[in-house]
Amino acid sequence: MDESRNGSPCITESPGSVPPITGVATSIALVIGWSPRGPTDQALRVKSFSDYERDYGGLDRGSLLGYAVRHFYENGGSDAYVLRIAGADGAVTGPADAAFHAALAAAFDTGGAVGRIDLFNILCVPGLTDAATVQMMQRRARERRAFLIADCAETDTVATVIDSLAGKTGADALNSALYFPWVEAPDPLQANALRAFPPCGFVAGVIARTDTSHGVWKAPAGIDAGLTGAARPSILLSDVEESELSRHAINCVRSFPGRGTVVFGSRTLAGDNDRGSEWKFIPVRRMALFLEESLFRGTKWAAFEPNGEPLWAEIRLSVGAFMQDVFRQGAFAGAAPPQAFFVKCDAATTTQADIDRGVVNIVVGFAPLRPAEFIILTIQQLAGGARA
Repeated sequence: MDESRNGSPCITESPGSVPPITGVATSIALVIGWSPRGPTDQALRVKSFSDYERDYGGLDRGSLLGYAVRHFYENGGSDAYVLRIAGADGAVTGPADAAFHAALAAAFDTGGAVGRIDLFNILCVPGLTDAATVQMMQRRARERRAFLIADCAETDTVATVIDSLAGKTGADALNSALYFPWVEAPDPLQANALRAFPPCGFVAGVIARTDTSHGVWKAPAGIDAGLTGAARPSILLSDVEESELSRHAINCVRSFPGRGTVVFGSRTLAGDNDRGSEWKFIPVRRMALFLEESLFRGTKWAAFEPNGEPLWAEIRLSVGAFMQDVFRQGAFAGAAPPQAFFVKCDAATTTQADIDRGVVNIVVGFAPLRPAEFIILTIQQLAGGARA
């Protein structure tokens, strides 16, 4: 407020402050497979199974896609993209086919259908078990800051599932998790007779439900992580078997009296006990992905600002306010902000060489809700008038 020449107050407009950072959605699924109809050159957004039935033709006994979408919505999902992959003239093709693998790879290539999706967080290809293709999907998920829910084979047993991890625990495994065994549920196309289905659709729904009720930092597992619409796991596991599989980063689907069928594991495929990864647990990894995506999108305004201390101070203020808000929601360990997170953006993180390249580096650390030191994230943006 300023004073006018006669001494009375007047109100003047001033430029707005730095735009606040808004957290991105965390449980938008991308589900891929064959369906009776629908486009193959783009993924359509569906907000319910009814939307899927309208756009893709509903359930079909020749494909797992429709069932996975249905399981997703039955278990708490509310938002998904569906990408149809079809053979010549719309012929049925599935996750065991080489042509399906090639089409899947092409969908993620530059100019492919997946590149036109602005944001998705959970990736499902129901029934996909081929190691090379799973590895490719892990890499693609990591590129998009998404999380792949991988299925075991329907024929896997306690004795074989550990060996099935070969080729699926590489550098990009931190953005994926595997679930065992398949889940028996009524099939509406067979008079509700029980049929085994891959767990990914059920699990994706549980993840969405957990995000909504508790936050992305909560493990989507435990006795409260029940599978709606499931009759039982196809294999009933003992505590000893579950403990051994968990040690190798295999998340089990179990059945408990009075609780029904539940997700009972929350490790990434980088979570083998012998590996010692900081990304051992799904909620820690997904929390990091949420922060990275939110901060990357929320600091793009820096591309149009001079790269120096005034910009760095504004970034520290903006990112710090966002992290403080997330802290208040109970997302971090630590009783006070200094024990829960830190934000650095200064001459130590952005050197003269970075400035010359038009880059500003933002370093953010957070204490996840488990006994651990800070997890460190580095967000890089263009600055100094460069365009993002």
